[in-house]
Amino acid sequence: MKNTLENKIDEILSRGVAEVIDKDDLKKELLSGKKLRIKLGIDPTSPNLHLGRAITLLKMKDLQDLGHQIVLIFGDATGVIGDTSDKDSERPMLSKEAVEKNLKTYKEQAGKILDLDKVEIKYNSKWLDKLGYREIGEHADRFSWTEFSSRENIRERVKEGKRVSLREVLYPLMQGYDSVAIKADVEIGGTDQKFNILAGRELQRHFQQKPQNIMLVNLIEGTDGRKMSSSWGNTINLTDDPNDMFGKIMSMPDDLIVKYFIHCTRVPMERVKKIESGLKSDSINPRDAKLELAFEIVKIYHGENEAQKAKEYFINTFSKKEMPEGIKEVKVDKNEIKLVEFLVLAGLAKSLSDARRKIEQGGVEINGKKVEDWQLVLNKNNNGSTLKIGKFGFTKIKF
Repeated sequence: MKNTLENKIDEILSRGVAEVIDKDDLKKELLSGKKLRIKLGIDPTSPNLHLGRAITLLKMKDLQDLGHQIVLIFGDATGVIGDTSDKDSERPMLSKEAVEKNLKTYKEQAGKILDLDKVEIKYNSKWLDKLGYREIGEHADRFSWTEFSSRENIRERVKEGKRVSLREVLYPLMQGYDSVAIKADVEIGGTDQKFNILAGRELQRHFQQKPQNIMLVNLIEGTDGRKMSSSWGNTINLTDDPNDMFGKIMSMPDDLIVKYFIHCTRVPMERVKKIESGLKSDSINPRDAKLELAFEIVKIYHGENEAQKAKEYFINTFSKKEMPEGIKEVKVDKNEIKLVEFLVLAGLAKSLSDARRKIEQGGVEINGKKVEDWQLVLNKNNNGSTLKIGKFGFTKIKF
């Protein structure tokens, strides 16, 4: 008969997990009572963490709750170089200034899941910036070009004649050396990170450290059906306000419901299995399942009260067709403004071109009427009008 600890460990090693290397050894170490050093590296390639990245953070939280030492590495050095593990083209180098700007709220965002008082937070520039050609050459000697180029996305790029820069070859060495620097016992990452994380095992062997065990978690799709990625803008961000987060989850395809329950919540698996069975037998309405899912996810990042408010907002606005209360006002400090400029001012579009695209795609309404002219100019006659963008964004225009 398994004890409670073993049951918890079995769920950690299986829930949302694609592969564990070496599973038997890792389970043995987790059962031993030894305090393990659990590594997760995050590159600041955008200002926001999203639900896809939160999968690894939730797994870290599971292990933190068992008393293990979490080591969170913010890649201020690797972020400059750029990882192309999941990319079909070369990722551009970022400036140190861009990386530092993206990093500003990463601690706060990670703290929505982890107890930061018990986390070691590291910046990998501390050790990577000190390496010279001699050390880099020594590390590189542990790997061959054939090993690097055999990765599916690199192989396809070479086959298609696309550029693969030598800079990209450095990235696995850098991530691998992170494991040496912090003496990692376990590293957690997405399935797209397998080569980079295995590099850590190889470099640890070279430096006479016990090779880290590895836990690879599944990737999830974003709002457009592709892998959730900041590069593609299809993310549900941890910084999204409760109503936006709730609405995005409600709008996703029904076939992702169970996957999100498994990976993005900690709803007990017994309940998840009941939901999965109910969806298959049509005894549970997908909309009801998504309401529960959205509530559980928003609760993690904003608390139960805000999750309940977001649920009521969604039901009243989109089920009962009521106008939501407390719509934020955006004040315009001049006599007129182009609609595309207003969308950027209100934070409803990233750029003027993004605003134009949203208008042309029919996603913008003013007082319930769809706007078709992206060159529309707003003025004091629009004072107090309600602007709606997409399914869930409402703003009052204030002159």
